[in-house]
Amino acid sequence: MGASLLGLILVMGFAHFLCDYPLQTDKVALGKCPGSDVVGVPWRYWMAGHCGTHALAVALITGVPMLGAAEFIAHFVIDTLKCKKAISLDTDQSLHLICKVLWGICAVAIA
Repeated sequence: MGASLLGLILVMGFAHFLCDYPLQTDKVALGKCPGSDVVGVPWRYWMAGHCGTHALAVALITGVPMLGAAEFIAHFVIDTLKCKKAISLDTDQSLHLICKVLWGICAVAIA
């Protein structure tokens, strides 16, 4: 199946907002921040679960598991910066969407 670059970016963008808002509970949003241990679970587990959701979406949409791995790492770093208040929510969301553009370019180049 040959996917267009714009199509990949759009679907990854939609998946991003699905994973970042309806699928991210308040417990995850609070628990994923460094120093937070919600219900006795270390923050890294909450963050890994959240980033894993995004990674799975990217891997499934692009068909390239390594792009899912890249998404996991990028999402982890970006969200950690947001949790530490080093970047704003607007910057956080912009960086996530820029990553989707990069993953789309990579997926089309690999295909």
